Amino acid sequence: MGNMTPFGRRVRPPAVAGTFYPDRPDVLAATLDSELAAAEHRLHTSASPADLGEQPKAIIAPHAGYMYSGPVAASAYVRLRPFRDRITRVVLLGPAHRVAIRTAALSSADAWATPLGEVPIDQAAARRASRLPGVVFDDRAHANEHSLEVHVPFLQRVLGTDWRMLPVVVGAAPDEVVADLIEEFFDEVGNLTVVSTDLSHYHSYDEARLLDAHTVAEIAARTKDLQPEQACGAYPVRGMLAVARRHDLAVEPVDVRNSGDTAGPRDHVVGYASFVVR
Repeated sequence: MGNMTPFGRRVRPPAVAGTFYPDRPDVLAATLDSELAAAEHRLHTSASPADLGEQPKAIIAPHAGYMYSGPVAASAYVRLRPFRDRITRVVLLGPAHRVAIRTAALSSADAWATPLGEVPIDQAAARRASRLPGVVFDDRAHANEHSLEVHVPFLQRVLGTDWRMLPVVVGAAPDEVVADLIEEFFDEVGNLTVVSTDLSHYHSYDEARLLDAHTVAEIAARTKDLQPEQACGAYPVRGMLAVARRHDLAVEPVDVRNSGDTAGPRDHVVGYASFVVR
């Protein structure tokens, strides 16, 4: 499950620090600050005034190594900066890459650690969530999973220290299970939902751009039919889109690129997009 501290607290250690993102605190902080500064520059030079408006209820952002998807994730996270003092809990959902599950899996840890420090788990929220259909505690799903972990340093850098987290690994679960879990906390004061997904995998650059443009349009249209080959986080995204339909919220793309645009070759790329929901 994680490391036991001398006081009996259970802390999930980072699984992908040093691979997906820097493991030195100073280098990690500088990397995040650079990505967020570049995103802020893009926001203030190209966004309409409406893009700078009300607080997002949720964001959707990618989860690859920072050199590949960090700029796209930063495009969503920078939009949270004006609201950092309002956000006290983050419900963080991402797909299962390591363990095949058909549930929404909670973490039994007391806190998650990154090189930037520890983030406490919202234990009361976890107990509430565990009473919902299809939601279970399953630390196997969290132990080596990167889809949630890579978001935590971004959240630490943007929100500071006065917030708690409810991390959920989502397997092949029904849309209603995921939507009802998100809905349980969605309208509470201080709540933010973050959904983690990448888009197409290992197509040529031009083919990926076409495929991802179609997927982004479907997500913006709040489709019910998003498939895992379009987005590895299709199951958590579909739950989020169901909530957006229930509340008639807009799902706005804010950045769409792929690894060929950021740091990789263009023969086999991975697609990324970020969105705000409000």
